[in-house]
Amino acid sequence: MSASDVKLFLAPMEGVVDWVMRDTLTRIGGIDQCVTEFLRVTDRLHPESVFYKNCPELKTGSRTRWGTPVFVQLLGGHAEPLALNAQRAVKLGALGVDLNFGCPAKTVNRHDGGASLLKSCDRVFTIVDTVRKAVPAHVPVTAKIRLGFDDPSKCFEIAKAVEEANATWLTIHCRTKTDGYKPPAYWEWIPQIKERSKIKIIANGEIWNVQDFNRCREVTACDEFMIGRGVLSNPFIFNQIKQSLNNETVETMNWERAKPLLPQFFDASTLFINDYFAVSRTKQWLKALSLKNQEAKAVFDEIKILKKPAEFKAALLARVAPAENPELVLA
Repeated sequence: MSASDVKLFLAPMEGVVDWVMRDTLTRIGGIDQCVTEFLRVTDRLHPESVFYKNCPELKTGSRTRWGTPVFVQLLGGHAEPLALNAQRAVKLGALGVDLNFGCPAKTVNRHDGGASLLKSCDRVFTIVDTVRKAVPAHVPVTAKIRLGFDDPSKCFEIAKAVEEANATWLTIHCRTKTDGYKPPAYWEWIPQIKERSKIKIIANGEIWNVQDFNRCREVTACDEFMIGRGVLSNPFIFNQIKQSLNNETVETMNWERAKPLLPQFFDASTLFINDYFAVSRTKQWLKALSLKNQEAKAVFDEIKILKKPAEFKAALLARVAPAENPELVLA
């Protein structure tokens, strides 16, 4: 198997993978597909401006500046409003629509969204079916689920509902809602689902490095994978996986390669929203990098208390050398 036989997705992490992060990570490379943060749908049709804010890539053919396709993700509990918003997303140029049935956040679940819908396979079916029928047949409609709300054996019924509603593919985060993000991810459920359903499945959960990817592929026999937190701690993981599949030398993840990304990310986040937002998001990413890198942790511990943008940026630049590799500089 080579890299051309595998497709890698960037997970749509709410409050993390916004336009700037998608732009940054797809610039580094290795990502075949992105999905936006969820757009919360209640009972109304969002104005076009909301779609453009959630997915600025709609103005560039629903692709990042580096050519990576981006689907719009919708979250909600009512089929008809979701269908209307899916139609608008497609009208604005979305290459596909993803439906969120996996978010474990308490606030989302209290308001009838995300993984709370996994309690009712009928509702999952109705939502996917209604959205699928509302948009042109050539536009993919996909779903992202967990194994269940609190019972992983519900995954068979849920997957069947998504399949019978004619979703294009199904991403499975291999934990229940009540598991949250607590290790491990139960990849072993995927081959059992495959025995009962024919829908294409994307495996998701606990892929932090090439070794995890290889184990997940061996257990699930999937050809498509979604990675979230793993790329925040190692921005080069997608490239590493593809290099490994091609039997090439696998580039290393080290602080010297990662740190030039941070001031670029800060500046881009400032332009996207504002400099206070940039401080928050840069701290967030630096903390994620700290999980697997002691040098990143040392920098994070030194500057995490800083709140004023100018002060924070100066401290960051004092600890992070300018990018030496022009290929990693964001234009």
